[in-house]
Amino acid sequence: MLLNKYLDVNPEVAAAVAEGRPVVALESTIISHGMPYPQNVETALSVEQIIRQNGAVPATIAIIGGRLKAGLTAEEIEYFGKKGQAITKASRRDLAVLCARGEDGATTVTTTMIIAHMAGIRIFATGGIGGVHRGAETTMDISADLEELGQTPVMVVCAGAKSILDLGLTLEYLETKGVPVIGYGTEELPAFYTRRSGFGVDYRVDTPEELAAVFKAQQDLGMKGGILVANPIPEEYAMPPEEINSAIDRAIAECNEKGIHGKATTPFLLARVAELTGGDSLTSNIRLVCNNAKVAAQTAVAFSSL
Repeated sequence: MLLNKYLDVNPEVAAAVAEGRPVVALESTIISHGMPYPQNVETALSVEQIIRQNGAVPATIAIIGGRLKAGLTAEEIEYFGKKGQAITKASRRDLAVLCARGEDGATTVTTTMIIAHMAGIRIFATGGIGGVHRGAETTMDISADLEELGQTPVMVVCAGAKSILDLGLTLEYLETKGVPVIGYGTEELPAFYTRRSGFGVDYRVDTPEELAAVFKAQQDLGMKGGILVANPIPEEYAMPPEEINSAIDRAIAECNEKGIHGKATTPFLLARVAELTGGDSLTSNIRLVCNNAKVAAQTAVAFSSL
């Protein structure tokens, strides 16, 4: 690809990809925009360790000094954590500008998928995907994550779509783009902080081996898009739906009152929800990311043996 001239792949990651060993991509927006320091750095390093413990090589992805990085060092993760929201939240539209200017960028689901695919990494663990925002019928606020899932062949393991979104419309959009939504051990789409949303998934799969087999079949068929794996937050860390929904409704109302829109919306809502829940949502966020990393690593191991 043309952008490969801007790509730096960590030597450990490059060796694993070349040898067909399992690798799991991780995003960097969760470090810079998703959590406060130092929990963001602690979580990022912990998630990488979980991936290693489950037999795969972690590749945290970011843009540093205009270079697309597939695999950060501990020092680079610390840098991202401390710089925080001063780093540009980078979607597909931002890549060329950041590379040309030699600037930093925190990768979203979209840009993590792009760079992972460039580097030959097929499986990616994150918290939750973006989607169709509430009121999108008038604002047209739809995450680029959904478009990327429709065109880039990477499996994304997440805890569903963030419950600040319109989950029904998000599923409809994914269907239009031909993206299979697979529930891992569930027939219902999880809603990030909670295990249930009231919306069904396309298929249920119960083992990493079956996930790997489905993804391998999609690759062999030459399908251009990705697969979304919806992995519910562990029961002991799930939040009561009424508590989290009340906090989300209040945060959305405040967001609208302040006139916040575009890429600033999700960071504001997540931070405000964390405040309104006394930090409970942050704890849930950390645990679900760790859980997704485990499933992604196990799936990557199974996929590497096919």
